[in-house]
Order: sequence, then structure tokens, then C-alpha cells
Amino acid sequence: MTVEPTAVSVRDGMFTPPVMRKGTGQPLLWLHAAGGLNRGWTPELEALSQHYDVIAPVHPGWDDTGGLDQIDDIHDMVMYYQDFADALGLTSFFVAGHSIGAMFAAELAAARPDMVRKLVLTCPVGLWMDEAPVTDIFTLMPKEMPGVIFGDLSNPVIPQLFKPPANEDETAQAMYLQLTNFSATGKFIWPIPDKGLKKRLHRIKAPTLILWGDQDRLAPPAYGQLFASKINNSELAMITGAGHMLPLENTPAWASEITAFLG
Repeated sequence: MTVEPTAVSVRDGMFTPPVMRKGTGQPLLWLHAAGGLNRGWTPELEALSQHYDVIAPVHPGWDDTGGLDQIDDIHDMVMYYQDFADALGLTSFFVAGHSIGAMFAAELAAARPDMVRKLVLTCPVGLWMDEAPVTDIFTLMPKEMPGVIFGDLSNPVIPQLFKPPANEDETAQAMYLQLTNFSATGKFIWPIPDKGLKKRLHRIKAPTLILWGDQDRLAPPAYGQLFASKINNSELAMITGAGHMLPLENTPAWASEITAFLG
């Protein structure tokens, strides 16, 4: 499942994000989660590429890329993705995102309802409830992270996709990328992920599918109902047994929901 990234020039070269692309059919812009895309073309992207032309860019600042110094806040990121779409000649397309990528996707759909034909949000962050706080990932110890992001630690996908580094060089690289990606993530969700998205969700016109793992311990499932209540023409699907890493934990069920929705 190797797909080599290609650099795309955005704003006359101000940004040159690596972009992986595979598949045919309707274009689907995939906005990744906090972990970046350094694991390459993973199974959930492969599943979507069997039905759509999947376009998966690295967000500016993630995976040791540049450009984050040109983006001050969520509004700048939304403007950036409009420019990215222009650079690829995309005018009307599907958008799907996971976690912080789903927050970016929702913001883009609210800002440019003319661009986004249909929207898929998987375990999005961006809202806040005092009675069900989103877990602060920046205070977790490394050994605590798996129990927060996965619904079932016995899931065989975990050792397959999250193999321990083979040597000190790989360990250092993995730690560096994690620090880089967490630093970039913090710019948009720290100290809490509520940056005003709740005041903009009503602007989303695209039919929207919201997907959640019912064992999500990072963004509690209660947020699924909250997102659904604030987005007109939306539907919520809970996947039993999955956590925040739903796209990897149960790729078949996740992809099936998406293909049934997007058509």
C-alpha cells in the first residue's frame, strides 16, 4: 500500500505540503488527525481509495513540514485549505477528517459551503462540555496514550501498525515527529479545543455523516450527539467497541458507513 507523496505548491510556493493521492471517482479531501501521515498510506486510506480519488495532504507544521509560522489560528488554516483546493483545481468535492482533521473539515465546510459537497467527521474535536471534558493529551504519559485512544487494547491492528522502533535512530525519529505533531496540534486545541466552532456549525450546508467509537476515551461519545444537534442535515453512527482511532480499529465498518453515505 505504498503511495509516494508529491509536493504541491500553494500560494506561489509559500507552502509546499506533501500530498498522497490514489483512487478514481469523486475527489475526497482527507484531513488527518494529530498523529500526522508519517505512517504512510494506511488501511483506512486504502479502503476509501477503492471508491474515491483520495487526496491526503499533510497539514502545515505536521510531520516536520514547514508553513505553520504563516498560520496563526483556525481561521488561517481554513483559508489555507481554500488555497490548497484552488491549487489542485478542486471546486466541489467530498471532505472527510479525523479528530483535529475533522475539526478543520467542519470549519472549512462552514466557511465555504459552496466547496464541500458532502462532509464526513470522525470523532471530531472542537466543542467542549464541562460534564464530559475532552482528555488533555498533552498531560498523558506515553504508556497512558493507548488506553485513551483505543477502545480495545487487544485489537490486532495495534501491534501491526504501531511497531516499536527497531533501533535508537528510529526511536529518536519517532519521538521527534511526535513532539513536532503535538506542538502543531496544541496551536489549535490547547488549552481546550473550543475555538468558537459551535458558533459556526450552523453554516454547514453539506449533508454530514458523524462517526464515533462508542469506547472513545479521548473525545467522549456524548460529543457525537452534540455535533449532530448543531449541524443541519446530519446523521450520527456509533461503531461498537471502537475508540478514538476508529478508522484503524474497525476499518471495514468505518469505510462501509462512509461509502453508503457518500455513494
